[in-house]
Amino acid sequence: MKIILNSGRRHCVARVSIFLVTLALIAGMVGCDGVRYDLTITSTVGGLVTTPGERTFTYDEGTVVDLIAKPDEGYYFVSWTGDVGTVDDVNDANTAITMNGDCSITANFVAIYDLTVASTEGGSVNIPGVGTFIYAANTMVDLVAEPHEHYHFVEWTGDVYAITDVESAATNITMYGDYSIIANFELDPGCYSLTISSTVGGSVTTPGEGTYGYAANTTVGLVAQPDEDYQFQTWTGDVDTIDNVHAAATSITMYDSYFITAVFGWFDITQVDAGAHHTVGLKDDGTVAAVGWNGYGECNVGGWLDITQVAAGSYHTVGLKSDGTAVAVGNNNHGQCNVGGWTDIIQISAGAGQTFGLKSDGTVVAAGDNYHGQCDVGSWMGINQTAAGGCHTVGLKSDCTLVATGSNYFGQCNVGGWTDIVQVAAGAWHTVGLKTDGTVVAVGDNLYGQRNVGGWADITQVAAGSYHTVGLKTDGTVVAAGTNASGKCDVGSWTDIVQVAAGWGHTVGLKSDGTVVAVGYNDYGECDVGG
Repeated sequence: MKIILNSGRRHCVARVSIFLVTLALIAGMVGCDGVRYDLTITSTVGGLVTTPGERTFTYDEGTVVDLIAKPDEGYYFVSWTGDVGTVDDVNDANTAITMNGDCSITANFVAIYDLTVASTEGGSVNIPGVGTFIYAANTMVDLVAEPHEHYHFVEWTGDVYAITDVESAATNITMYGDYSIIANFELDPGCYSLTISSTVGGSVTTPGEGTYGYAANTTVGLVAQPDEDYQFQTWTGDVDTIDNVHAAATSITMYDSYFITAVFGWFDITQVDAGAHHTVGLKDDGTVAAVGWNGYGECNVGGWLDITQVAAGSYHTVGLKSDGTAVAVGNNNHGQCNVGGWTDIIQISAGAGQTFGLKSDGTVVAAGDNYHGQCDVGSWMGINQTAAGGCHTVGLKSDCTLVATGSNYFGQCNVGGWTDIVQVAAGAWHTVGLKTDGTVVAVGDNLYGQRNVGGWADITQVAAGSYHTVGLKTDGTVVAAGTNASGKCDVGSWTDIVQVAAGWGHTVGLKSDGTVVAVGYNDYGECDVGG
């Protein structure tokens, strides 16, 4: 029996030992996997959590989890809330959290609204300023309006239902939506307003530009300052009480409210030409001024010297130097600016994509686009003048007849029978000739009436644009025919003109005093020459 009892004990001990070993193995396995925690992520209306997303995730203890919250349009991220003790920066939409326990966090977003603030003449809004500002929903924004001298604040107008006191210059507005408000000012009793502006080419330095208030009968000093290549020309508007409308430094007496403008323009100009969207002027000192579109550098003529003639193509500019050589800038996709080797040139002309130089021996050289044969001028002789159009070229011979080459789609080269011609101009698709008797002839496209010049008389010079024609009369006035889009033919009031030029959509006139006027398209400032 003893042996049997001992055997039983051995079996019991063995079972206990196996159980303890099993527990140890289980404990060991648990220790190898480590502790894991849950991270639950949500967001409020107005955005979402893009990294790692929005649901419950499980991570090992100590894991650093990136958090990225992205607001919807019209909202902005505010903060992370919840179990944020291990979030690096609760105010940063792009941050991280360290997993030291189960966490539940929320990305919070708030709607944002625009507040647009403006003011009438006579004051400004100092707080928050003038412009558009962004605020969180329900934010209370301070408003402070400050009147100028001789003005007083009247009221706030616009989206004012959220303004505490619309009649107070210092008040506030609560942002329940997008608002646009205006601070309104009025002149004090017995005062008048003076509104001052200027054209391109200068500014009014005294008292400045804008609207100012003055007591009745006050005499106000005026000083206009021109930019480079410009000079002051005149004051326009309500000028009856200005001492001298032609003086840049003068004064005005305030017997009423007035609007005045300082006009600036080019000066000392001896010749002008017009391209597609730019204007070029030759100054009497041999330098060149240019305004308008400069996408190809066609206005980069500031360093030119010793120039005796300028020509404006569609998107390039050419200058003839006193030594008979030529310079060019602008679009060179067809080689129209490759004039560096030219010599002995006495006249230049520029078309859409081509350039011509008349030599002293009456022959012609060409550079640029020759798709339509518009540069086939190598055989020309006895030429006195060239004119470059869109895709055709015309040459005036010494015997007052013409030659032409290039596209003849509209008959713009049908000039073989012309006689007694003293000057020629080439438009986009038409050709115009000035006769010795002061009348004008034309061939080519007449879709817009650009050839309707048959009744013109006493003409001394002609110019051809894309779809219009301009004529300078002996008395210094100007006539025009063709399309009048943007007023390019509104030259009826011009006087004292000595030369005209026609671009694609604008017309330029040079006056005898060296100043310049222009009408027509001005989208790129091509008419910013004065007048």
